Amino acid sequence: MLAALAGGLLAAGLRLPPLLGFLAAGFALHGAGVARVEAVQVVAELGVTLLLFSVGLKVDVRTLARREVLGVGAAHLVVSTALTAAVVGALGATSWAIVGDTGWRTALLVGFVLSFASTVFVVKLLEEQSASRSLSGRTALGILVLQDLAAVVFLTASHGSLPGPEAFLVLLLLPGAWLLRRLLDLVGGSELRPLVGVVLALVPGYALFEAVGLKGDLGALAVGMLLAGHPSSEALAKSMLPVKDLFLVGFFLSIGFTGMPDLPHVLVALALVAVVPARALALALLLWRAGLRRRTSVRTAVSMANFSEFALIVAVGAPASVLPPDWVAVIATAIALTFVLGSLAGRAEWLVPATRRLLPDRPAARVHPEDRPVDVGHHEAVVLGMGRVGKASYERLAHEHGLSVVGVENSVERAERLRAEGLDVVEADATDPEFWERVRTGNVGLVLLAMPFHGNNIEALGHLRGSGYSGTVAVVAQHDSDLEHARTAGAATGLQLYDGAGAELADRAVLAMGSHRDG
Repeated sequence: MLAALAGGLLAAGLRLPPLLGFLAAGFALHGAGVARVEAVQVVAELGVTLLLFSVGLKVDVRTLARREVLGVGAAHLVVSTALTAAVVGALGATSWAIVGDTGWRTALLVGFVLSFASTVFVVKLLEEQSASRSLSGRTALGILVLQDLAAVVFLTASHGSLPGPEAFLVLLLLPGAWLLRRLLDLVGGSELRPLVGVVLALVPGYALFEAVGLKGDLGALAVGMLLAGHPSSEALAKSMLPVKDLFLVGFFLSIGFTGMPDLPHVLVALALVAVVPARALALALLLWRAGLRRRTSVRTAVSMANFSEFALIVAVGAPASVLPPDWVAVIATAIALTFVLGSLAGRAEWLVPATRRLLPDRPAARVHPEDRPVDVGHHEAVVLGMGRVGKASYERLAHEHGLSVVGVENSVERAERLRAEGLDVVEADATDPEFWERVRTGNVGLVLLAMPFHGNNIEALGHLRGSGYSGTVAVVAQHDSDLEHARTAGAATGLQLYDGAGAELADRAVLAMGSHRDG
């Protein structure tokens, strides 16, 4: 842990993502002759399990069947496998000791296992960019979930044995989802929330699936997906963030412990990494063909321009006759290199205009409905966050002040319910940078930030001011310090939630007392 801390601090000092420091610490420890610590592997597995549970909390099952997820994901799997297998086959035609005389089975296996992107790395990248709820983020997560499912099927088939009939016991989670959701209702916003999340990920998730012969990580993902859409799912994911990030340190350390590569291994790994840009370009083209904008397509492709740790799992367990031992070091090096390059590339905004000819602009009618421009400019006021406070603000602005109002809500279910009540509500995430690239504020004179998390309000405020909006911004805050923070960030005014609560309570108490006396 000291080595990980030192590596993380060094990376942060160089203004690089800490995970690069963790990777470097793992390689340094192995190079110094430190034996693999079993506890590090256990911590790494816990981190991956909690991460997949968190991913499940953010995944709407309906998105998995969409063309840009299912269709694009399947097509890209085939393209990526073919590209990488072709490179491995070309290398195998040489007389180089490491890859010489590589057969077609080895080429296809390496191509297949390197066709996946790293769920761990992509999710970390999206969280750092606050893009996990954006369309590009949700599309990437959907494709990653399908890749994880394909990986589980492959691992099961490669072991030569299928799960027994007891595997059907996991179907009990479907009716049991009501109990799990009820548990979240009971916990509410208490300190037990992160503990409940960890227990749900490890017990009905990981442990149950492992007990019936299925991969435990898949169980954590499945339980998370069953809880997706619950009002507390986002808060649950946020509460688990520190625990998950701590355990994921072990994951990045474990990559380094696979072995210190020598020059031949690095050269072969670089040849494999050279396929990544072509693979990313293919994904961007497929997403664009599925209806996404150029910017959304490119951002999704860039976030997934890396190799998955799944390749390392297969490489370690594959028979030497199919995959010689030297390939383990090659694949581990290639994975680490894509992590480094992916961290340095960031959003790679310069690629958006660079791909204009290949991915030209299209009329809005031919663009994916969720990627079209959002025009709220014909309204006078916008309320971001349509919970209790947001809805009350919407109704007061519309009925008492006579303003034309539109609400913005990131929950599909709540947005549909409010529209059924007659409110004008747009389903979107105000913290999504892509939302502000599509939105047209026009004549909007007032924006009210009423999201439940202060960080989300501040983030939306930054995007709003960054988009050039110069109108009035008001914000709701739970604490005086949050309100002051919002004003410093550019809000014109705001309200601390408990301001006036005493007066309102007194008024209601007097009315209740009068009704009681009259009764």
